[in-house]
Amino acid sequence: MEVVKPYLQDGWQEDWRRELEEKRRRRTWKERLNCLVLRMRRIGRYSEDDEGEEGDDDEDPQHEDEVKGGEMREVEIDVQVENKADRVDSVKIGQWKERNEEKDKRDGTGQHLKSKTYNYNSPGSPKHLGEEFNDARENLLNQQEESTDEEDTGVSCSTEEDVESLGETQVKVYTRHRYPTDIFHTLTEFRDSLVLTDLTLSTVDGRTSFQVHSPVLAAISSLVRDTLRHRDQAKSGEGGRSQVPGDETEPEVQSWSLCLGPEVDLVGLQAVLDFAYSGEVPGLSGGTVAQVQAAAVALGVPRVLELCHRGTQQKTSSKNQDNEAEGAESRATEQMEISLRALNELRLEKVGWDVVLEAVGASLPAHRVILSACSDFFRGMFTHGMKESSQSTVTLPFLLASELEALIGCSYSGDLPLSWECVFEITGTSLQLQYQPALSLCLSFLQNEIDPNSCLDVASFAKAYDMKRLLELADGFALSQFERVSRTAKFKCLPAKQLLRYLNSRSLWVSSELVVFRAVVAWIQYKPRKRSKLAKQLMKTIHFALMTFKEFQEVQAADIWAEDNLLVLYKRVSEDFLSNAAIAPSQCRIYFPKETLVLVGGDQITEDLGSRHSSRELWFGNSLRNHTGMAKSLEWRWLGEMPEPGRFSHEVAVLHGQLYVVGGRKYYGAGDILNSAYRFDPLGSVWQRLSDMHEQRCGFSLVVLGETLYAIGGDSHRGCLDSVERYCPATDAWSFTCPMSMALTGHSAKVLDQLIFVCGGFDGGYRCRASMSLYHPERGSSGLAEMSRPRGYHCMEVLGGHLYVAGGVTTDEGDAMATVHQLACEAYDPAADCWTAFEALAVPHVGAASAVTEGRFYVLGGSGYRDHANFHMVHRYDPAARRWENMGGMPGPHADIRAAILCLPPPLRSLGRML
Repeated sequence: MEVVKPYLQDGWQEDWRRELEEKRRRRTWKERLNCLVLRMRRIGRYSEDDEGEEGDDDEDPQHEDEVKGGEMREVEIDVQVENKADRVDSVKIGQWKERNEEKDKRDGTGQHLKSKTYNYNSPGSPKHLGEEFNDARENLLNQQEESTDEEDTGVSCSTEEDVESLGETQVKVYTRHRYPTDIFHTLTEFRDSLVLTDLTLSTVDGRTSFQVHSPVLAAISSLVRDTLRHRDQAKSGEGGRSQVPGDETEPEVQSWSLCLGPEVDLVGLQAVLDFAYSGEVPGLSGGTVAQVQAAAVALGVPRVLELCHRGTQQKTSSKNQDNEAEGAESRATEQMEISLRALNELRLEKVGWDVVLEAVGASLPAHRVILSACSDFFRGMFTHGMKESSQSTVTLPFLLASELEALIGCSYSGDLPLSWECVFEITGTSLQLQYQPALSLCLSFLQNEIDPNSCLDVASFAKAYDMKRLLELADGFALSQFERVSRTAKFKCLPAKQLLRYLNSRSLWVSSELVVFRAVVAWIQYKPRKRSKLAKQLMKTIHFALMTFKEFQEVQAADIWAEDNLLVLYKRVSEDFLSNAAIAPSQCRIYFPKETLVLVGGDQITEDLGSRHSSRELWFGNSLRNHTGMAKSLEWRWLGEMPEPGRFSHEVAVLHGQLYVVGGRKYYGAGDILNSAYRFDPLGSVWQRLSDMHEQRCGFSLVVLGETLYAIGGDSHRGCLDSVERYCPATDAWSFTCPMSMALTGHSAKVLDQLIFVCGGFDGGYRCRASMSLYHPERGSSGLAEMSRPRGYHCMEVLGGHLYVAGGVTTDEGDAMATVHQLACEAYDPAADCWTAFEALAVPHVGAASAVTEGRFYVLGGSGYRDHANFHMVHRYDPAARRWENMGGMPGPHADIRAAILCLPPPLRSLGRML
C-alpha cells in the first residue's frame, strides 16, 4: 500500500513554508481576488468589455474605443494547471478522465482553473500559500504603481483602507440546520441502490444479509468501529501504513463481511440498520423490543438500547399523539447529529478511511461515501468506473489542501467557517467540485454579509464565474446603496462600462443628484488624464435640474473644472441647470426596487368624518422618485383585493414568496374579531382559503420561524390572550404551543437569529408595558432588558442585527393610566441586551404599518391616539444617515394597516393601476 506522505519532510521545505507565509502576510484579500479575476480573463470567462446584462442598450457606443484603448496587459501567472479538456471534463459528473502523466507547470494555452490562495485555517493551524502566486502579486503591484492613468482592469484595487478593513474581518460559522437529515437521506439512497456499500452484514443462518456502508455503521456500533480499527492496524503495523510496490491501485478498505451470532435475526438487524441511517427505530413495540435489543447488544449500539428502554417506559404513560410525533422527529434529528459527529471523529482518528486526497500542501484522508454524498464531482469519480474509483490515493494538483480541508470538514459537520478573506476561494472550489453543502453556505454568506466594501468584489467574482443570480444581487446592492459604495476605494477602480451601466440604470437610488456628481468626480480624478475624456458622457447621467441652488454651488466649486479641456463642459452644465430650473418640479429620478412594498387592508374614515369602514384593498409601491433637493415620494399602484370581509388590526407574513393574511377585525362589534386566514400567491395572482385559527385574534403578532407561522397573543371576544398558535403550511393546520408568561395585545414580535422577540404592548389589565422578552415555542417566555418607556400599538423591525422600535403610544408621565403619542424611538442590541435611542419621529404613527427593504426602516400611516385622525404620510429611517426621511403620502386606508415585502412578477407590476 502507498505511504501517506507528510507535508514537511526536509529542512528546505520548512524554509520554503516560512518564506511563503511571510509573503502571504503582506498580501490583502483584494490582491488575491485580482489574481482570480485575471485568471478568468485569460480563459475568456471575464472581460471588462463584456456587454452587461440589462441596461447596456442605454449606453453610448461611441466610448467603446476609449474604454478599450488603454487596457491593462495581462499578467503572466506561473501556476500548475490542467489541460483545457481535462479541466472542463473534471467538473462534469462521470467524465473524470484518466491522467497518467504530469502536465507542465505553465500551460501554453493560458487556461487557468481558479485562484489557489490559501485563506482559511483553524486557529493555530499553519498557513501555506501556493508558490504560483508570488510572481503574480509582484507583477500586479508593479503595474498598479507604474502609472495611475492606465485603463481600468475591472478587478479589485488594494489600498491602505483595504488593509485596515481586512484587520477587522471576522470569521463566521455558517451552518445548514437540516444538514444531518439531508446527508443521511442521501446515504440511505446510496444504500438502497448499493452505491459504495462495502460491508455485508449476515446472520449465522445465512438467510439474512444486508449491504451497508461501514463508516455509517461504525458511527453507532462499537463492534464495527473496533473491527475497522484492528484492520487498519493490521495493514499498517506499528510503523504506519506500509507501501507495497505495484499496489497503488488497490483501495485501502475493500469490501468485507461480518457474520453475527444466532441471537440476531432479521427484525432486530433491520431495526439497528434503520437507526444507523435515520436516527430512529420505526415500529418499536413490545413484540419486537427483545429482538432489537439482541441485535443492539451484538453490534454494540448503546443508543438503540436506550431507545428500547425509553419506549418501554413511555408505553405506560399517555401523551398527545401530535406532541409524541413531533418529539420523535426531534429525537431522530438529534440522533443523526450524534452519528454525524461520530463520523467526523472516525475521520480525525483515521478509522475506516478508504481514500487519500493529495492536494497542494497536504494529504487528507476521508471516506468515499461521505465525499460522494456531498459532491457530484466525487460521486462521478468514485461511482462511474473511472480510474480513481480503484485508487487509494487521488491526486488533485489544482486544489490547495486548506480549501479542500474546509470542504471536507463541512461534509462531516454541516458547518463552514467563512470570512471575506477566504470566501471567494472556497466558493470557487465548491463550484469546481460541485460541493453543494459548502456552496449553499458560501452563497448564503455572500448574500447575507454583503456590504458597501465588498459588493463590487462580489460582482467581479460573480461575473468571472458566470453566476447570474449572484451578479444580480451584487449589482442590486451596489445600486441601492450607491452613496455608500461610491465612497469606497474599490469604486474608483470600476471599469468605465460598468460605471455607466450603474449610472444609467433605473434601479439606481441616491438621496440627491449631488451624490451622483461627487461619485463621478471621484472616479475621474482617480485617473484624470485617461478618464477626463469620458467626463462628457458621465455628466449626461446627472440630472442637474433636480439640484437646489445650494447643491449646484458645490458643483461650480469642484476642482475638476480646473482642467482646460473641461471648460466647455462646465459652461454647458451651467446653462442646462439654469434653463431647466423652471421645469424642475415636474422632473424626477425614478428608481424601481426589486422588492416591492405591499399594503394590506386597514381602517379608513370617510371624508365627512361620519363613519369608518374596513378595507380589502392591496396597494404596492412601484417606484421611488427623487424630486428637487431632498423631496421624495412613492409611486403607488393598486394590486387587487383580498377575499371578503375587509379587515384591520390583522397580521401579515411572507413565507416562500407567498403572502399570508390572518385574523383582525371586520368592524368594531364584539363579534367582529376574525380567525380566518388566507394565502396570496403573486405568481398566479390567486388567493387560497386556509384553516381557521382556534382563537379569534386582533392586535396580535404573526412571525415566521423556519417553515412555521406563529400567531402570538392579541385580543379576542374573551379578552387579552396569552396563547400562541402555530401554523404548518404542509398540513394546513393550527395547533397551540407553550403560552407566553403574560397576556399581551398591541405588542410587536419579530424573529432575529432564529429567536422570537416580543416587545411592549398592553397586558391583561390593559396597562402599557415596557417589556422585552424572548419567546420559545417549547419553553415559553424569558425576560430581557426593558425599554426606557412603555409602548404599545407600535412598529418593530429587524435591521442590521438590531431591533428598531418606533411609533405607538406610551403612558403619560403625569398620569400612569393615561396614554399619549410616543415619538421617541429606540433600538435593541441582542448581544449587549440593551436599548439605544435614535432620532425621534416628527409626527405620531399609532397602529401604523412597517417594513424593512434595502436596509431602511419604513413606517407607514397610522393615526393619532386621542383624535383618531388618520395620518397618511410615510417615513423612512436610514441607519447610515441616522435620520428619518419623508417619503410622501400613501393611498387607501391609513390606520391599523399592515405591510409586507414581496417580489411581484413584472407583468403583475405593469398591470397595477396607478393612484
